[in-house]
Amino acid sequence: MSTLDAVLARIDQDIDQSVERLFALLRIASISTDPAFADQCVAAAEHVAADLTEIGFDATVRPTKGHPVVVAKSNGATAKGATGPRVLFYGHYDVQPVDPLNLWKTPPFEPRIETLPDGRKIIVARGACDDKGQAMTFIEACRAYKAVTGSLPLSITTMIEGEEECGSKSLFAFVKDNAEEFKLDLALVCDTAMWDAKTPAVTTSLRGLVYEDIKITCADRDLHSGVFGGAAQNPIRLLAKILGAMWDDNGRVTIPGFYDGVHDLPDDIKADLKSLGLTSEKFLGPIGLKIPSGENDRMLIELVTTRPTAEINGIIGGYTGEGAKTVIPGEASAKVSFRLVGDQDPEKIRDGFRKFVKDRLPSDCSVEFGNFGLAAALQLSFDNPALNKARTVLGEEWGKKAVAVGAGGSIPIVADFKSVLGMDSLLVGFALDDDRVHSPNEKFDLTCYHKGIRSWARILHALAEK
Repeated sequence: MSTLDAVLARIDQDIDQSVERLFALLRIASISTDPAFADQCVAAAEHVAADLTEIGFDATVRPTKGHPVVVAKSNGATAKGATGPRVLFYGHYDVQPVDPLNLWKTPPFEPRIETLPDGRKIIVARGACDDKGQAMTFIEACRAYKAVTGSLPLSITTMIEGEEECGSKSLFAFVKDNAEEFKLDLALVCDTAMWDAKTPAVTTSLRGLVYEDIKITCADRDLHSGVFGGAAQNPIRLLAKILGAMWDDNGRVTIPGFYDGVHDLPDDIKADLKSLGLTSEKFLGPIGLKIPSGENDRMLIELVTTRPTAEINGIIGGYTGEGAKTVIPGEASAKVSFRLVGDQDPEKIRDGFRKFVKDRLPSDCSVEFGNFGLAAALQLSFDNPALNKARTVLGEEWGKKAVAVGAGGSIPIVADFKSVLGMDSLLVGFALDDDRVHSPNEKFDLTCYHKGIRSWARILHALAEK
């Protein structure tokens, strides 16, 4: 039996104990956005550190201005003569709030196994998938390797943070302040998804984000629409007109320079995505829609993963209470977000949007802007050897070719791994679309957890080979 086969066999034999170890972490209510749970976040960090210490890592709980970061290094646990890349594994122990609590079938921090009508067994708890379950797939793979061989195949450092669910606000400074310590060869991340329950995926891009708040003021107060109607500028109408002009009839964003830095996919990757057959019926049908609203010359899968977007997230203005009140409001506001790809510059997108608004504003009206976030997109190299190795071994584990696909969301710190630490990242995750992440009754398929552990064992083995 080869070393890898022995490690995989150990994972299979130990899966019940692996689930119990995950349950112990899931029982800790590490909600990072609520100060009332600060002690629980510390408890979760200490729990993860103790678990990594048990495997042989030198683990410490490092303070930040917010919740602590667990840093653990394999050091003496690394196999002598290991020649593979030095890797940094990133995950997070914090979770989202559980509201509305009444929609949970059972208490959110009392993990359980449930069998779905289709026969799938699932782990149900807050954090089961995002990200405690996913982070534990990597930790359990390391545990199995250590149990079988007495060492780890690579030099591994872990960075398990406690503020991902509130924007990683302390981690950016932590990484910058300790950059020399974390400048390794490759970052590994397990906080993404599979394509579907049978098709593994490696995430090759993450969209960045620009989130703007805009308020247009016209008159110095709300006005009687019978007296001033037809003469006074209505800020809701003006705001709607300006925002509506952000798209042309083909669904392209009209802000000048918006597509600077947006690149087309390589032909082979585009062919892989096309072969997945994502249709409007499959994707939009379940939410009651049929027709994509984005660029009409692009595949649907491109629209939701690798193309930039502009979205209006909310409009506020005028009277919205019960009954009628005939007013022309003095001001109106909106929240507008942009998902970025490739080399789009967040500051240029922000400035371009603001100029777009100002250029369309009457001289007797004013505008104020606020910003909730600027994060660059991340595009990984398609010819990265680690990417190709991971796709190969994921295919061996799942019996189906692993796709290289972009993710529509963001993991802000991953961009800093590239810009600050100079490292590419390998993003492999095992979440499914129906995992109810951030919602009541969050779950993680038991098969995804089990095969996720096996997948990381295969990846570690592949990276360690010359």
